[in-house]
Amino acid sequence: MNEKETGRIEAFSDGVFAVAITLLVLNIKLPAQLVPALFDDQHLWRELSGQLPTLFAFLTSFATVGIMWINHHRLFTHIKRVDTGLLLLNLLLLLLIVFVPYPTALLTEQYALSPGQHAAAIVYSGTFVILACCFNILWRYASYHNRLLGKDVDTRAVIAISRQYLFGPLVYLAVFGVAWINTPATIILSFALALFFALPGRALRLEPFEPLEP
Repeated sequence: MNEKETGRIEAFSDGVFAVAITLLVLNIKLPAQLVPALFDDQHLWRELSGQLPTLFAFLTSFATVGIMWINHHRLFTHIKRVDTGLLLLNLLLLLLIVFVPYPTALLTEQYALSPGQHAAAIVYSGTFVILACCFNILWRYASYHNRLLGKDVDTRAVIAISRQYLFGPLVYLAVFGVAWINTPATIILSFALALFFALPGRALRLEPFEPLEP
């Protein structure tokens, strides 16, 4: 295989990530109750404060998709070759990425109309559980015995990424459990996890009793 063969899969993936992250903003609508007679500052601030859960869900999904794009790029600095299996796994991952705007819209609509319900939060967090599993499968497929990695790959970096990704499905599954009882906590925890996975893999690349690298 050609060392530059991943160029097409990366370019296609970047396009899908860009579309998905752009579609998220379509979930943000002007306050429905605004009418000319009530279009004063006090009324507007009250309506905007009611949209805070929607805005935070948008921010969480934007951060999650954006950081998944960063991690996708990070993986493909090590993945140098492709085969049919990798192409199919990458397509499955992109299918879920481009699906993210739907559970985000579902969550914001249900929370706005019925904050005490949890079905939309369950779908939302469940989507991220499946996404985390797909990221793991793609990485482990490519890195198994360095199958599709570069010849001069940094072994410690590979181990660090594998270690970080190992916790992904588990922690997202924990958030999935929270979704059954508390929707705002689900959004907050999802945002915190997005920030955690923004950390480079080397930040978790620790030997026993070794201090965290600066």
